[in-house]
Amino acid sequence: MLAFSLLLVICSGLAHAIWNFLAKTHDDKAAFLWIILVPSNAILLVYAALEIARKGLPWEGIVLAILSMTVQGLYASLLTHTYKMGDLSQVYPIMRGTSTLLVPIIGVVFLSESLHAYGWAGIVCMIAGFAVMSGWSPRSGDSGIALKPLLLALSVGLCTTSYTLIDKMFLQYLSPLSLLGIANIGFMAGITRAVLPFGRVRRVWRQHRATVLIGSLLSPGSYLLFLFAMEHAPVSNIAPLREVGIVFGTLLGLLFLKERHHLRRLAASAVIVAGIFLIAVLGTT
Repeated sequence: MLAFSLLLVICSGLAHAIWNFLAKTHDDKAAFLWIILVPSNAILLVYAALEIARKGLPWEGIVLAILSMTVQGLYASLLTHTYKMGDLSQVYPIMRGTSTLLVPIIGVVFLSESLHAYGWAGIVCMIAGFAVMSGWSPRSGDSGIALKPLLLALSVGLCTTSYTLIDKMFLQYLSPLSLLGIANIGFMAGITRAVLPFGRVRRVWRQHRATVLIGSLLSPGSYLLFLFAMEHAPVSNIAPLREVGIVFGTLLGLLFLKERHHLRRLAASAVIVAGIFLIAVLGTT
């Protein structure tokens, strides 16, 4: 079951990288991010309403639902600003890497999970890779770092960490499909003001229908795969593996968006892959 969960997580990382690449390529990023959730949420919310009517939702679940929606809204708002400020191959690894660093540590400290020494070595590798991705090097110090996109990317990563842990607890009360529908309400609410008037959304649909349809499948699908994996495996082991999407995102930015620092960012990706392997494959005790 663990092997199947790991496969789901790798597919989740690839899907996540692709829809983030599509979001980065759009001029109206907020409108694109908003519209790609409309088709899936129309179905997911009906499913969630039926499940809640059948099973009920205790007050603890209601609190977790509110927390999940709040963090998702903040995540959506920060994500649009981050992609306006920085390269995909720079900010995407930092956004995903923050969660990779924090989730295993929190899983060990608060969720009674454990990591082998190899797991901690993997975390060190990943920190080094993220530092290089950010533009830092021992010779240049912080002179190569653009501070604003870096801070925005770190903030997005903190949101990812928060909603991952909240949703791990939320799965005690509702299925992954219902959870995703509820979380997406928060995501869409977080950027609704930014997409007004809604004529912008209609324009994105008319001009970019194909990419909108692809995004509408990959955006909810990427997190849904991860939620199913979390039902059957410890979060401290599978959450880091999802960040293989870092490598996919970096390659998409370098190859298709013609972003700079090819060799440095590719080398950092290799270090991150090594860290992912150490944590996900050898990091269990």
